[in-house]
Amino acid sequence: MSAATTDERLLRTSPLRALLSRPELGSVVGALAVFVFFAFAADSFLRAASLSTVLYASSTIGIMAVPVALLMIGGEFDLSAGVLVTSSALISSMFSYQMTANVWVGVGVSLLATLAIGAFNGFMLSRTELPSFIITLGTFLMLTGMNLGFTKLISGTVSTKTIADMEGFPSARDVFASTLTIGGVDFKITILWWFALVAVASWILLRTRAGNWIFAVGGNKDAARAVGVPVTATKIGLYMGVAFGAWIAGQHLLFSYDVVQSGEGVGNELIYIIAAVIGGCLITGGYGSAVGSAVGAFIFGMTSKGIVFAEWNPDWFKFFLGAMLLLATLLNAWVRKRAEATK
Repeated sequence: MSAATTDERLLRTSPLRALLSRPELGSVVGALAVFVFFAFAADSFLRAASLSTVLYASSTIGIMAVPVALLMIGGEFDLSAGVLVTSSALISSMFSYQMTANVWVGVGVSLLATLAIGAFNGFMLSRTELPSFIITLGTFLMLTGMNLGFTKLISGTVSTKTIADMEGFPSARDVFASTLTIGGVDFKITILWWFALVAVASWILLRTRAGNWIFAVGGNKDAARAVGVPVTATKIGLYMGVAFGAWIAGQHLLFSYDVVQSGEGVGNELIYIIAAVIGGCLITGGYGSAVGSAVGAFIFGMTSKGIVFAEWNPDWFKFFLGAMLLLATLLNAWVRKRAEATK
C-alpha cells in the first residue's frame, strides 16, 4: 500500500509525540519543580504529616478544579463556583435546623438545589447565547446576596446555627469530613473524594461519547451541532457537574466546622480556574484534562503550605501563585508548539 493511500489511523505515534501531546505535561514538570524547591527550602516539607497537609489543601481546591476543568474544556466558565460552595453548605445547614430534620434531609435538599442552580446556568447560557462570563457573573452576584440575605433573615446573624447535636450529623461528618489514619498519618477524606472525581472525569473524557462531545463543543460548538452533538445538553451537564463538585465541597465545609459563614467562597472561583489553567486547560476551550487540573491543584497545595513550612511571609503567596500561572501558561504553549512540530 502506498504512503498516499495509508489510513492515518494506522500510523504509529512516536513516544515523544504522544508525551508532548498530553495537556498535563507542563503542569507535571511544574509540580516536580515546586516539589523539589520546597523540599530544599523547608526542612519539614518532606515529613509524612506535612505531605498529608499538602494533600488536604490540594483536595479542597481539586474537588472543584476537576469539574471546572471539564467545563473549560467545553469552552465555558463559571464565576459562581466559589459562592455556590457556600450556598450548598448554607442550604443544607439551614434546612436541617429550621425543619428540625435529620441532617441527611438537608444534605439531600442541598444536592437538588445546587444541581438546579447549575442547570439554570447551563440553560440560561444556551437560551440567551450570552457569554458564560455574563451569565455566571449574574449568578455570582445573586448567590452572594442570597447567601447573606437569607442567613441574616433566618439566623439573625451572618452565620448559621450549630447542627452538631442533630440526628445524622456524626454519619454525615464521617462521609464528608472524617479523618483516615494510614500508617500513623492522618488523611482527610476529601483526598479520596478528589481522587475519585479525577478518575471518573478522566473516564468520561477519554472513554465515553460524552467526553467526545465535551471536546467537540469546546473546539467549535457550531461544527459540533452540525454533526449531531447535543450542545445544549452537554453544556447543561457540565454546569451541573460543577454544581455537584460544589455540593461535595459545601458539605465538607459544613461538617468540618459545624457552622457556615455566609460571606465565604468569594474569590475561590478564580483559584479553581487557575488550577485548571496551570493543569493545561486552554481559556479558549477544547483542550485539557482532569489529571492536569489535579496536578494544578497539587501545585496550589504545595505552594500554600510550602510557604508556611519554609516560614516565609504568607503575604507573598498570591505573588507566587500568579507567577506559576504565567509560567505554566507559557510552558503549556511551548509544549503544544513542540507537539505540533513533531507531527
